[in-house]
Amino acid sequence: MPVSTFRVARRRFASIGLAVIASTLLLTTSTASAQDVMTKESAAVVKAAFLADLEVMRGKFIGLAQAFPADKYTWRPMDGVRSVSEVLMLIASEGYGFAPTGLGGKAGLTREEMAPLSKVTDKAQVIDHLTKGFAHAKKEIESIDPATLTGKRRVMGQDRALPDIVIAIGGDMHEHLGQLIAYARTNHIVPPWSK
Repeated sequence: MPVSTFRVARRRFASIGLAVIASTLLLTTSTASAQDVMTKESAAVVKAAFLADLEVMRGKFIGLAQAFPADKYTWRPMDGVRSVSEVLMLIASEGYGFAPTGLGGKAGLTREEMAPLSKVTDKAQVIDHLTKGFAHAKKEIESIDPATLTGKRRVMGQDRALPDIVIAIGGDMHEHLGQLIAYARTNHIVPPWSK
């Protein structure tokens, strides 16, 4: 791509990013500052965007889980780093717990039930838990009344507004998606959506 075309594309991307940020701030502003209070309508928009993002991640995580051969589920790039199955089961756990509870929904499993999940390495069981975890998160988040999402909630030790919560949860899950993509590429596995 010629340098001038690259600069134009970069400027367009930056403009789009700024427009999204400005739109979000306009949507979330009421009589108080955007960081303090959201309207029910704004909360509904953020909730819907988060659900859409979870659906995209669901497809990518399950696609990668299916693409990895069963004998690679215990592979890890080095000692002290999560294996393929441990990353996938972490995401399943976040679907059962962190994603819905961060917004006020109920966990699908107790802490005691989630504790052994990190040890699951069977491909079929991992995919089953991923499917169930994402389904649970979707069901719980869909059932949350946006009116309950307008104030701040205590998440990860801090009082956070809804946009901050979905960025924290989604950002964490996307980080692990990137980790798993790196694992796939290292093992010469092409992510299904890249084919």
